[in-house]
Amino acid sequence: MTEQGRTLVLGATGAVGSALVGRLVAAGRDVRIAVRRPEMARAVMGDVEVVQGDLTGIDSLARAMKGCTTVFHAAGLPEQWLQDDRLFETVNVQGTRNAVAAAIRANVSSFVYTSTIDVFARTPGVAFDESRLDPLPQGTAYERSKQAADLVVAEAIADGLPARFLHPAALYGRSAATTVSMNTMITRLAGNRLPLLPPGGIPLVRTEDVASGHLAAEGAPIGSRYILSDRYVPFADLVTIIQTLIPGVRRPPALPRRLARPLAITGQALARATRRPPLLPTGQLHFMTSHIVPDSTRARTELGWRPRPLEQSLADLLDAP
Repeated sequence: MTEQGRTLVLGATGAVGSALVGRLVAAGRDVRIAVRRPEMARAVMGDVEVVQGDLTGIDSLARAMKGCTTVFHAAGLPEQWLQDDRLFETVNVQGTRNAVAAAIRANVSSFVYTSTIDVFARTPGVAFDESRLDPLPQGTAYERSKQAADLVVAEAIADGLPARFLHPAALYGRSAATTVSMNTMITRLAGNRLPLLPPGGIPLVRTEDVASGHLAAEGAPIGSRYILSDRYVPFADLVTIIQTLIPGVRRPPALPRRLARPLAITGQALARATRRPPLLPTGQLHFMTSHIVPDSTRARTELGWRPRPLEQSLADLLDAP
């Protein structure tokens, strides 16, 4: 186990980071967060030390890590679409490179990195685990940036970085500091405000359970990797679950797969003109229709990780009786 001194959380205003801060504070840990806008973070993050820090500024990260024994790096850009794809490289890759360099300089005892299931090799409809990273570039700028950032962390282990890797599936759940993208779809379904049901399905995991997984992995063997996923859920089944929780929820018409991609491509073209995010980016559609089935057996076995059942978590999220 690592010595539990001061703990730094990068990305504390994100979905994973904010849940992680809550768990750390509840456990009585001495928590520091590094954010670009400290004044805004203080209003929502509770009883933690807030300092200024930016992934693109290695000096600010070095100051933030001073005196810390543990670093949770949960910062980055999780979007599947941005107006300028170069931001993925700047934040996710170079930002991670800066965080790694600062952590090595600070001689931290544990560096826990929030990666993604997107870095693993997989076959549609077939369960996959942590055993094989995909050697080929993924299809979106976001995924490629996470592949590159994961490699930065892995290569730094040889330079003394005590890194552990967490690989969450698609997130849903309560967050004090940010909007969780799957929550929007879930609440629209529950409120009969989703015009069309996308094709495919998605592997889901609750933000609070991801935070628990991070804490459990803090003292795991250096270099270890853990997928955090509750289960794969077809969107048709998601509607059925929500209907059992909230009477009167209607099943939206299904968006035919043959029409989904042209619609997504058109939406992205309009988004570049309007500078507003598309409703369904092509990368997100690809994720939804690829039947991605991550296997979290290792986390459950080695870490004792137990995600809360989806039905209970959705009831809590939707304030259903």
